[in-house]
Amino acid sequence: MLLIGGGAVLCLVGGWLWITRWSKVRHLTDTPTSRIRSAAQGYVELAGVLRNCPDLPPLNAPLTGKPCLWWRYRIEEYLSGDKRSSWRIIEQGASDRLLRLSDATGDCLVDPKGAEVLPARCDRWTGDLRHPRGVPAGSPLAWLTGNRQYRYVEERLHADEPLYAIGDFRTSGGGRLGLDLQTAQGQVVREWKEDYAGLLQRFDNNRDGQLDQSEWSRVRLAAGLEAQKRHRLASEKDPEHRLMRPGEGLPFVLSSHGEEVLTRRYRWHAAGGAVLCLIGAALLAAQAVS
Repeated sequence: MLLIGGGAVLCLVGGWLWITRWSKVRHLTDTPTSRIRSAAQGYVELAGVLRNCPDLPPLNAPLTGKPCLWWRYRIEEYLSGDKRSSWRIIEQGASDRLLRLSDATGDCLVDPKGAEVLPARCDRWTGDLRHPRGVPAGSPLAWLTGNRQYRYVEERLHADEPLYAIGDFRTSGGGRLGLDLQTAQGQVVREWKEDYAGLLQRFDNNRDGQLDQSEWSRVRLAAGLEAQKRHRLASEKDPEHRLMRPGEGLPFVLSSHGEEVLTRRYRWHAAGGAVLCLIGAALLAAQAVS
């Protein structure tokens, strides 16, 4: 029974790993790299450099205090027992602030929520405080030393670093906005109704405290003109590009490494999953024969 259970687990885990990683390889290799200014709406691949967002305050990583654009951290505590000792995650988190990706043609805001983020910067170390005061000076392998109660991991993205990104690309403004006049007109009317006293003051010509049919016609006409004005002003603004999480089944990846490095990594993961699946199948077959 133990061999059957182990074989089944290896088959399931290996199969899942192979399918998901190979799917990512296909999407990364089949999606051409686009320029921000000319990218089509929908699922796209971008490559550029991270820049500071001038409208946002400076951001510092929570454990090291280093300035960065994005961070993710994990704190683990060492638990020792009579029979078993292990590390347990007691605290973790990641920033969700927008990133600004730039290439030679323009800028794109990236919403990292839901993304698989693979940064190049990573600090690991150990200590005796639950919340450390930065990375201690010493060997880069200090995190491997024992006799410490806590273990820390902090990953970061920094300004002026390269970024590869694949996800759902959307543009607003810049003349790309289509106008559904009836919907926009209804929205304006609903806004005006929230201040009904003001609506009466503007359109109740006979001052009887209510709007008759002809007065409502004037309300709808004015609302239509207001909706067209708002659309015109929005279209005159510079376009804002944004990359975000796509629909189910499509990978959303942000990485300091390029496409070639990522596809190689995912291929190795897929190969490892296939090997695990074969080992599990062999165990099940051996058990069935016996």
